[in-house]
Amino acid sequence: MLVVLAGVTRYASAVSRIVAFVFATLALAGVAWVVAMATEQVGERLGPAPTGVMQATLGNLPEFFVVIFALQAGQRVVAQTAILGSILVNALLVLGLVIVAGALRESDGIMHFNPKLPNDTATLLLVSSFIIVLIGLSHSAGDPASHHSTTISIIGSVAILIVYATWLRQYLTSPDAAGHVGGRPRLSLATSIVLLVIAGAASAFVSDWFINALEPTIETLHISKAFAGLVIVAVAGNAVEHAAGVVLAAKGQSDLAISVVKNSVSQIAAFLYPLLVLVSLLTATRLTFTLAPVYIGALIGTAVLVWQITGDGEATVFEGTALMATFVILATVAAFE
Repeated sequence: MLVVLAGVTRYASAVSRIVAFVFATLALAGVAWVVAMATEQVGERLGPAPTGVMQATLGNLPEFFVVIFALQAGQRVVAQTAILGSILVNALLVLGLVIVAGALRESDGIMHFNPKLPNDTATLLLVSSFIIVLIGLSHSAGDPASHHSTTISIIGSVAILIVYATWLRQYLTSPDAAGHVGGRPRLSLATSIVLLVIAGAASAFVSDWFINALEPTIETLHISKAFAGLVIVAVAGNAVEHAAGVVLAAKGQSDLAISVVKNSVSQIAAFLYPLLVLVSLLTATRLTFTLAPVYIGALIGTAVLVWQITGDGEATVFEGTALMATFVILATVAAFE
């Protein structure tokens, strides 16, 4: 229903672009929810590791299409901050909510989980940040390498994708990947797959409508493009992790909850971003790893903070709140960029 309403408001000339934007945002979140639900049903037959990877991959479909359409429309700032925002939203806001939900249900107030995935995620995030920091420093210094950002980004993307593929193979074949998620599937495998296909196709259309209504909305409401990409697009596009991770944590499925969120963070940083850099060679606007210094600092700070909080395999409400507060501060800065 939301997708239909979003489509109607997109092509109805009498409808305000802000109204169209609102319905497109709700439809994007709705499609993400369908993907989350169908993925969870398929995941009941698998272990936590494959389920987390699959949910992160399919959950990032709306984000992938949003960035592609933004690049095609020439909105480079929105595209870059949307990717960065997805990393920061999941690593700070969503992970913070998951930790709070998981810790509150424990008698000792501490959420326990396997520390290996959090540590691997921090490593992937730092590897991805390495090229971003180098390009940022190069641009600040104005050295010869600063004139070859596109070439460096392409080579770096290939290198990071190889690292991610190596890690993914190791992760999915480790002993921790074995076992079942728990619970009995409510939908058949065929029904779940059909829902995933339909939701995936719908996400492409909704993303196009979302980007079409975004520019007029930004101008009307006087929102910075950085805030739109970092907060609005990122929050709407990552609704899967918002809902699935928190619900799983509240149910006591700590490892799976952490797996869903952490897989999304590592996948966006080490797979989606470099993949989009390569795909952008076919769009109207090139995407590179060149970011404003403030966001480079935010990315490095996030990697260190996530490592510090989750690296020991346990977290408290205090630590979850600290992650959420960090995102609020970052969003405030983006509002004035």
